[in-house]
Amino acid sequence: MKQNYIGYVCSICGTEYGPQEVEYVCPKDGGNLSVVLDYASIQRSVRISDITGSADYSMWRYLPLLPVGDPQGTGTPLRSVGWTPVYHSPQLTRQLETPNLWVKDESSNPSASFKDRASALVVVRSREIEAEVIVTASTGNAGAALAGMAAAVGQKAVIFAPKSAPPAKIAQLLVFGAQVILVDGNYDQAFDLSLQASQSFGWYCRNTGYNPFTAEGKKTAAFEIWEQVILPSQSPSGPLNIFVSVGDGNIISGIHKGFQDLQKLGWLDEMPRLFAVQAEGSSAVANAILNGTEEIIPVKANTLADSICVDLPRDGLRAVRAVKQTGGDCIVVSDGEILKAISQLGRSGIFAEPAGAAAFAGLSKALDQGKITPEDCVLVLNTGSGIKDTRAAMMAVPEAPIIEPSLADLRRYLGTLSG
Repeated sequence: MKQNYIGYVCSICGTEYGPQEVEYVCPKDGGNLSVVLDYASIQRSVRISDITGSADYSMWRYLPLLPVGDPQGTGTPLRSVGWTPVYHSPQLTRQLETPNLWVKDESSNPSASFKDRASALVVVRSREIEAEVIVTASTGNAGAALAGMAAAVGQKAVIFAPKSAPPAKIAQLLVFGAQVILVDGNYDQAFDLSLQASQSFGWYCRNTGYNPFTAEGKKTAAFEIWEQVILPSQSPSGPLNIFVSVGDGNIISGIHKGFQDLQKLGWLDEMPRLFAVQAEGSSAVANAILNGTEEIIPVKANTLADSICVDLPRDGLRAVRAVKQTGGDCIVVSDGEILKAISQLGRSGIFAEPAGAAAFAGLSKALDQGKITPEDCVLVLNTGSGIKDTRAAMMAVPEAPIIEPSLADLRRYLGTLSG
């Protein structure tokens, strides 16, 4: 088993643990654990050119910076996760008058969401520790990602999801062959049940904000942003400002961890600023930031952006720190603003689910509020494909007209448009 990490550190009490001492969270206070890489060893054995010169265009090009071994095999979806495209859209730059704007689109991942990164790495970890079953709770994307990655390597997976999850996401879970159990409750209740099941049956738990290896998968997006946007910028005007939608908080904390790793290796000169974007109806992390505290107080979440609809963010503390320690900020957006952002992104050729569009809505609001200037370098992270939630997509656009199959009726309809 690969051992380029030396252990873990608790996000609350700072206690350090060896690789074999703990598995999930700090036994003292339940704090989330961060994986500590063997930075000295990596510095001796790996050069930047080893990374940037790699012919592996997936998240596995960063294998020297990951706490797992080579997943083996080149012909599975697990090996194709990551290296998602970064777009510089003329339509969006004109619309917002932001010439230095990029959108990183995670919808090209095998299950069409950012969550493939964490699931791919956790599946590799599960095989290294010879786990028979992996379990997770999910509103859809994390579960679909786990189901797909597990199916790719023949691993058994059990997914708990709230019965209110979008049907398209449930369909993915079932098609990938996972054992799907719908919970007559919300995500937080599904999360708690999955923990109980993991403890009772000995299943390996993938849960966000619980398994420390999820953030290690998600940090690979930071490595890609560094390689795709930061390194090519010869004369950047200030730090890159990255807008990330936040639910449980694990994506923004994972991205922060990735940039921290790069700084500790001496490969990143200036830390990007991280902006947490939350829906008005699910804003526990934003509330903590706005109140100047690290205490995460649960809310009764209610938003159409199901991927970020969370009562109690399980990685909220590290999400708050990701914002504060990078000089970022938080933005809260309404469901109406999210729907508008779905349409705006769509008109540039990017089909985003509500959670992904929330990040773009956050950028628009940050510009209006003066949190950033139009000249700043900005990257918006679209975390998933709009095909995941077609109900929300249809709410974001006008209905298509229905006409008779005749040229005369077509002419009449076109006349109404010009009139």
